Amino acid sequence: MSSETVDRVAAVVGSRPSTPLQTSWFEFLLDGSLLEKHLQKSYPDPLPVQLIIQFLEQASKPSVNEQNQVQPPADNRRNRTLKLLALEVAAHMKWDLDALEKGLTIPVLNMLLNELLCVSKVPPGVKHVDLELSTLPPTTAMAVIIYNRWAIRTIVLSSFPEKQTKPGPHQMNMLSIVQQEKEMTENILTVLKEQATDSISVLEGALQLKKDFYVHTLRTLDLLAADAAPNGETESSTAGLRISADELHCQVDLLVLLTHDPILACNDLSPFFFHAYLFYFILHLIRAHSYQVRAVIESFIKDNVCRSLPNNFRRSVLREFLYKVHQGESSLDEVCYKLCVCNAVRDALEGEVLSVRFQQLLLKPSKRMVDFILEVLLSSCVSKKCLRHLRFLTLCETLEELPLLFMVSSHKLFMELLKEEERKVLVEQLRKRSTTINLSAKPLPSFYDIPASASVSIGQLEQQLILLLEPRRIRQILIELHGIAERPFWRVNSKWEVPPDYIHVILGIKDNLTKDLVYILMAKGLHCISIKDFAHARQLFSACLELVTEFSPKLRQVMLNEMLLLEVRAHEAMAAEGCKERPPPDLVSRVRGYLEMRIHGESVGTPRSYLPLRQVVGEECVAFMLNWRENDYLTLQVPPSLVMNNPYIKLGQLLASTCKELPGPKECRRTAKELWDVVVQICSVSIQHKRNHDGRVGLIKHRESSMGILYRYDDIVNEVTAEHLSIWPSTILNIQAVDVEAVAVTVKELVSYALTLNPNNQSWLITQADIYFVTNQYSAALNLYLQAGAVCSDFFTKAVPPDVYSDQVLKRMIKCCSMMNCHTQVAVLCQFLREVDYMTAFKALQEQNSHDAMDSFYDYIWDVTILEYLTHIHHKRGETEKRQIAIKAIGQTELNTSNPEEVLQLAAQKRKKRFLQAMAKLYF
Repeated sequence: MSSETVDRVAAVVGSRPSTPLQTSWFEFLLDGSLLEKHLQKSYPDPLPVQLIIQFLEQASKPSVNEQNQVQPPADNRRNRTLKLLALEVAAHMKWDLDALEKGLTIPVLNMLLNELLCVSKVPPGVKHVDLELSTLPPTTAMAVIIYNRWAIRTIVLSSFPEKQTKPGPHQMNMLSIVQQEKEMTENILTVLKEQATDSISVLEGALQLKKDFYVHTLRTLDLLAADAAPNGETESSTAGLRISADELHCQVDLLVLLTHDPILACNDLSPFFFHAYLFYFILHLIRAHSYQVRAVIESFIKDNVCRSLPNNFRRSVLREFLYKVHQGESSLDEVCYKLCVCNAVRDALEGEVLSVRFQQLLLKPSKRMVDFILEVLLSSCVSKKCLRHLRFLTLCETLEELPLLFMVSSHKLFMELLKEEERKVLVEQLRKRSTTINLSAKPLPSFYDIPASASVSIGQLEQQLILLLEPRRIRQILIELHGIAERPFWRVNSKWEVPPDYIHVILGIKDNLTKDLVYILMAKGLHCISIKDFAHARQLFSACLELVTEFSPKLRQVMLNEMLLLEVRAHEAMAAEGCKERPPPDLVSRVRGYLEMRIHGESVGTPRSYLPLRQVVGEECVAFMLNWRENDYLTLQVPPSLVMNNPYIKLGQLLASTCKELPGPKECRRTAKELWDVVVQICSVSIQHKRNHDGRVGLIKHRESSMGILYRYDDIVNEVTAEHLSIWPSTILNIQAVDVEAVAVTVKELVSYALTLNPNNQSWLITQADIYFVTNQYSAALNLYLQAGAVCSDFFTKAVPPDVYSDQVLKRMIKCCSMMNCHTQVAVLCQFLREVDYMTAFKALQEQNSHDAMDSFYDYIWDVTILEYLTHIHHKRGETEKRQIAIKAIGQTELNTSNPEEVLQLAAQKRKKRFLQAMAKLYF
């Protein structure tokens, strides 16, 4: 085979998956936790409905016996697991028949729901109409209802003349698939129509039930898979997703109506059917004797987001209530104006003309109406454009009462959607136009400066206090609040938090206004740091420092320490974004000064002068020095007394010393050994004193679980390889005392973070691959092993160094391929070992269920013994075409065993390179 042919084969192999990063269905069989993680992604690939198709397709494949006779799908553990995985995906979709019907064909959905009946323990062979739903376990009864709901929906939908063809399982050529699917669909519809009367009876029976039901979820299905549900837990009244009786009636009642009233099932109203539940829910509430008006209004508010209900339907509901008011039910006046507001917001969201009724409402708005308008706007996720369309600013200009004006202009929505300049202009316009509002005669810089008065409630001022970030305005609002009531306003927002170390110092401030101001400025500053809003944090901390300097040297030092931490985090955030600029000398000097203060918890002079020092400040200062390679200070200049008394400095010194010794001779291992002992001690649990007075265990809570990347009986070096292993001790004396799970978490986080800084470090890639390997994530592990080889060989244009692809790494790559049923790839990789592993290669080639390209990989095999075995296997199986491909591969002149060793080696290297490039295209 020519080199051009080889390249084409590699391209074919590399292009097999439509999207290289798409998760294959068999990976969910190998990793039990993968499905839930996959479904929680924002854009999972494959989509949930595609996974259902793949799982059921694989589970329904016929088998072939030794006589080449086609047999029905085997009832084995693999197929049962695949069916259960399909059910788990549907459970994640909350059994949404709309979504399932859009993505699945009738045969596939029929198969899925029959599996639901099976796992829900619906008695086989018994007609559903003969079952007493009230006596069945909740999940069993719900499975029966779901199936019969789908049956009636399918009957009604099949009567519509236009119906798009949806993708189905691909088992034959395309024409056969279409014909087979059509026949299967017709057969299923025939059966469903024959059972339609029974299905309607089942649904009518469900309407008589007044209890809540439960439908299977991922958790209950997992319990079924593990046979771990004691005493029928998966059928108990507390298991699964709760479906209220009212919700069940809303889902069922309209389906019964559709089958009895041909008018509703006509083609013109087919869109009505797709939103049937929501329609009927609202109609049901309207006709209820108690007029559950709040539920109707909430439905309209929610619909402003999803926009499922047509506008004409929403207007007809409003007209229904207006008619009732006209008939004398004046208690529904409020409902009418609220529905009118909801409809106006929906119109504004879609750019429609606002109704005359809504514009009339804006002429004389009451406080309750303004409250409701703000509630609907906030719940409907309106935009600035929508706000203007609603004439929101016009509403502000028509308000004549100061409390209403303040409430609207200080609302969260107003704050977010209007710029400060726009707010200034609005307030100034209000001041000029209004003759009834007693505003200040001087120009107002912003609406925050509206003076406090008896008509302005404390709640409105507190709301401003929560939203503000400008220190001067915070102080102004607090002065106004203390002028109205004397109480601790630092408690206004439960989310305001200051470190526990500082609480007693701040609350010890005698002046209540100053106490509130210090607490709130610090809490808001810390919050700004957490969201990386360092500019506002500096303003808030600077104001707080200026304030406390006047009366408390202790709090002044506290603020200086917090401002140091602020600058350290700000510089580290810049570095994380790619800035390579070193920190200014002044910052480094301040960090040194802080580290040389007394350690946390030690008194400074008398108890009255105790200075609280937060532990995190010292930790991050040490990390800062290490990150910017201030190793000379940590190893040579730091005072010895500080090293002895401050454990963070000691750890930092050991890390810095070890890093400095790495380029030196291998015998310079004293510091590394000391660092090793310290880290082992940190990750160890005291056996003599297992629990502290608060019930916690040592530094890290002890766990008996053996989960993690390492196990207590294993040698660390043999499990996960890493750079510079030679400097560390190879054994741990008291391995039982080490919290292995804590070590596992630390290593995983450390390597993941390191790769974000240097994604092409081959050693770290191998370490990360090993972590995936020992946690049975074989696809991810193989991806990283291939990346490690690619970065050190110019994407396999050169030979991968043997210290990167050692025998241990190659054997792990082989196992990864084996666990993914890529057996031909296993055979090829067996040649890469220093001594070819014929036993593993032959065993892999005996496997008939291989998920790789099989004979497309034969041209990458250079070992004649393996090729001869392939020829024998295909001959034995009667696979003539594949046997010819293997014979052709053997016949290549460059593989002739009589060739010089150099020729044979060149042939091997060429095939290695092309195979690894093909694998990279397949797994990257």
